[in-house]
Amino acid sequence: MSTHTLPRVRRTAAAVATTALALALTACGGDASGSGQAKTGGGKVTVTDATGTEVEVPAEPAKVVALSELDLDSALALGVKPIGLTAGRGQKGAPGYLADRAGDIPVVGAVTGPDVEKVLRAKPDVILAGQLADPKVLQQLKAVAPTVVTVGKDKDWKKALDLTGRVLGKQNEAKAFLTGYENKAAALKKKLGPRAGATVSVARYSAKGTAVMQQGVFISDVLKNLGFQRPGIQNERGQGHSTPISDEDIQQIDGDWLFIGTLAAKGKDADLFAELKTKPAYQQLGAVREGHATEIDGSKWTSLGGGLAALSVLDDIEKAMAK
Repeated sequence: MSTHTLPRVRRTAAAVATTALALALTACGGDASGSGQAKTGGGKVTVTDATGTEVEVPAEPAKVVALSELDLDSALALGVKPIGLTAGRGQKGAPGYLADRAGDIPVVGAVTGPDVEKVLRAKPDVILAGQLADPKVLQQLKAVAPTVVTVGKDKDWKKALDLTGRVLGKQNEAKAFLTGYENKAAALKKKLGPRAGATVSVARYSAKGTAVMQQGVFISDVLKNLGFQRPGIQNERGQGHSTPISDEDIQQIDGDWLFIGTLAAKGKDADLFAELKTKPAYQQLGAVREGHATEIDGSKWTSLGGGLAALSVLDDIEKAMAK
């Protein structure tokens, strides 16, 4: 969490607890079997979240706050529009690919962490906490409303969607969505033919330079579903969400096909990316010379992703490669 967020969170601890008691909102335990399993009773459902913690939530929550890009994506994929969201990476609000569906949802935090005051004012029935791990912040959120950590250490968007479906009373919708995705991915893999075994590189460009997406992140899992290979260190699991590469080592992002972009279509990063594309080192990449380089929406391809992002990525790949 950033230094400008921490004071605000600490300052509101007492207010959160007091107001939460007045609202009679709790995050209770209960009997459950297996991660993500749900048990109903008295208008409540007990689920086991991604940390193994049992959380009692309303059987049909009407007011949902989504504290990660993946939570927002999952909720919208299941037909639930949250009443609060955290801004996406490099965004002032919802990720660019979700702007049409979520552009009017109030922002209650950033990638660095939630603004507990704003979450409190939203009066949610349930909070989807993404991969939030700060125990102090989680404690404060649980005083506001039942809080479910939806993203495990493996950052598996399919597991997160299934768990979110149980929390929101949309288990059938989650199952149907995942089946639809698997069918679409299988159909695209067949349509790609020999190209399904190609080497595909995914990179993001910003003021900090080029970063590649390694294993253990959303986009790598989608590419694996299609049978693609990855170049160099993209075959390895990274320590963070992405791994920086210097412009001098730009050849490391080369592959049979290259998908590269920025988090925002406009702004400093986009201008710098335009400059990169004029440099000889970039133009000499095999994928660029072959016309196999595609500019992508980084907010969709290189963030936490989710079901809607996955479906849209399949469309992008089909447009670029299934000619």
